[in-house]
Amino acid sequence: MMSNSATVSAVEWEALAWPDIAATLDACGHTVLWPFGATEQHGPHLGCGVDSVIADAVCKAVSAWTRVPVLPCMTLGLSSGHSRRWSGTLSLSAQTLIAVVADTADWLVASGVKRIILVNAHVTNFAPLRCALEGIRARHDGVMVTLISTAEISARVRQEFFSDGNDWHANAAETALMMHLRPGMVVGDRVATADDPDRTLGLEFAHPVNATSSNGVTGYPSRATTEDGERLFSWMVDDLSLRVTAAMNEQPPLPFSYHSNK
Repeated sequence: MMSNSATVSAVEWEALAWPDIAATLDACGHTVLWPFGATEQHGPHLGCGVDSVIADAVCKAVSAWTRVPVLPCMTLGLSSGHSRRWSGTLSLSAQTLIAVVADTADWLVASGVKRIILVNAHVTNFAPLRCALEGIRARHDGVMVTLISTAEISARVRQEFFSDGNDWHANAAETALMMHLRPGMVVGDRVATADDPDRTLGLEFAHPVNATSSNGVTGYPSRATTEDGERLFSWMVDDLSLRVTAAMNEQPPLPFSYHSNK
């Protein structure tokens, strides 16, 4: 499996000297991976940087295999739904996140990037990232952008993430991944008592977390094991690597310009 046998390092954008950017992009279809996380409460048993750790680790492992450069992880996202009930959450507004992504994309395009893969590990980043995607395509004819959620890389990955709640957060899957990736960010003696059920089933409104969780968790972290985290991470890397490899060579179905009716 790719994730279990990788021996090479990721291609990190910030480590490349400018004369090497062009050749690096030429070799991978002018593609970049851009990880998006968040800094927010993750229950009493996990550090606040869970989403960023997961996004960054997956993208770097995929970069090591595909040789697609990975950008610095965005560690602040749209986390206002976690409320101010618990300490630790830092949030941007949706408008700020959209603007940051759009501004950065302008510079990526100037450096020769033609394919941008946004890899998002925080659920409520999705809407502003999708808005940013639309703006990038409209401004830069021929630039392709996709948005992939780490919890939905593939069917088997999705099943694991959603196994203990539809509105999961700091659940078994995330806890297992952190046990594998960053055990120092897991407060082990709190895991067994951190379970909190999903209270959102059948509701019409999207409620903030203070109104749906007693401790910031939705799911059953007590079920997590390091072995589960290692297996899940392996799936995520293998399945995302396949999608990235396909994206490196994808062409639009039709050749027409965005800005012309001809």
